Order: sequence, then structure tokens, then C-alpha cells
Amino acid sequence: MPTIQIETDQLLQAALQLPREELERFAARLFALKARQETPSLSEREAELLIQINRGLPAAMQERLNELIDKRRAGTIKAKELRELKKLTDQVEKLDAERLKLLTELAHLRAVPLRKLIKQLGLRPVPHD
Repeated sequence: MPTIQIETDQLLQAALQLPREELERFAARLFALKARQETPSLSEREAELLIQINRGLPAAMQERLNELIDKRRAGTIKAKELRELKKLTDQVEKLDAERLKLLTELAHLRAVPLRKLIKQLGLRPVPHD
């Protein structure tokens, strides 16, 4: 495989030109690769789990969710938008439940309690309001 030399700032600038969702996938893969590098015994499944665990909400979904939350806070949300907000909130809860399932699997693979794994990964709850 050929190698290229690239400065860190050039790499960061190139990454910032990616569409948001692609940038998020790139960051998740980078995190998994770094974790694998620091933990050479990281299995393929552990790497897959880390990628999925660190994947955020799709950018468009997060933006719409934030927009609707802002409208609700301002008291300007319409009934149709409130129904959409509830639907998005349900989807977020499903994604959070799936993330917890993945974390549980990773904790099992590493034979550590879930709370310890969460602390090791530096994960904190994400407020969705």
C-alpha cells in the first residue's frame, strides 16, 4: 500500500469538507482505529461495537430535533410539529436502547461491569430534552 505524507492541519481541513454525516462516520472509525491501536488485542467485533456505540444521531435528525425543541421552549410549536417531536423522541429512545444493548455486549466481551465500561469509555448521558 502506498503511503502519503500529509500535515495534521491539512488532514483536519480535508475532514471538515466532508458532509456532516460522513464526517461523523469518519470520526467514529478513527476512534475505533485509535482504540484498536491502543489495545492491540481489540477484536474485530469490539471495533465494530465501538464504531456503532460512538455513532451519533443522523445530522438531519439532530438538526430537526433541535429545531422542534427550540420551538417548544419558545411556545411556538404547532400541534403537527409537536407530534413530529414526539415521533422523533421515540426514535431517539430506540437508538439509545440499541446503544445500551451494544454497550452491554461490549462489557460482556471485555468481562467488565457495564458501569465500569461506560466510565472507561468516558461516556456521559446526552440530554435530548
